[in-house]
Amino acid sequence: KSIPAILEGSDIMAAAQTGTGKTASFTLPILHNLSHPKNNHKGHQVRALILTPTRELAAQVRDNIVTYGKNTDLRSTAVYGGARIHNQQLKLKKGVDILVATPGRLLDLYNQKSVNFNQVEIFVLDEADQMLDIGFLPAVKRIISKVNSDRQTLLFSATMSKEIKKLTETYLTDPVQVSVTPENSTVDKIEQSLMHLSKQNKSLALQRIISSNPKKRVIVFSRTKHGSDKLVKWLGTQNIG
Repeated sequence: KSIPAILEGSDIMAAAQTGTGKTASFTLPILHNLSHPKNNHKGHQVRALILTPTRELAAQVRDNIVTYGKNTDLRSTAVYGGARIHNQQLKLKKGVDILVATPGRLLDLYNQKSVNFNQVEIFVLDEADQMLDIGFLPAVKRIISKVNSDRQTLLFSATMSKEIKKLTETYLTDPVQVSVTPENSTVDKIEQSLMHLSKQNKSLALQRIISSNPKKRVIVFSRTKHGSDKLVKWLGTQNIG
């Protein structure tokens, strides 16, 4: 759903969960669109910028770019915190076509004049909702303000919150909207049930469920750390460890 619109040069606002082929949906058309020759391509310049919330995702996206683009001459690298910035500066100095980055490290490199965004043709915000949850919104806004305004912008997010919609309205131009959800979100062999309970009855219900399955291991998810600690102490009083 995304590839035809990206190939045509449209901005994209996509709601996509993990496992729907999101990375390939923007990587493949980027490789295609950048395969045309570019004049005066110099060091410190970037043609496609992909912003991700974590170093793990940045490395994963870059690995996909290498795999999909193995028969092209396009150069790519990933920059993120936790790695030596000097080595990243050396790679950027040679010039790259596609840069995958986390916001914090990218701003560090920009402030040190190791990279500029004057020639960015395609800008991707991957996992935008997670980026905002982590607190990267100010950094993201600053980066966008530095990126070449004559660009194509692609935004991918698992959820479409008010903040994401506001970001889209501010920085995307007449975006094509794409929404994809996985056909199966659970394993068929897992039996599911739902219990509607008042707050005061939840702990007792949990105690009964665990006690009725004494030989089974149990994982319990709680909304907060405080709630988890309180529940563990209470279960201890019920001789459940």
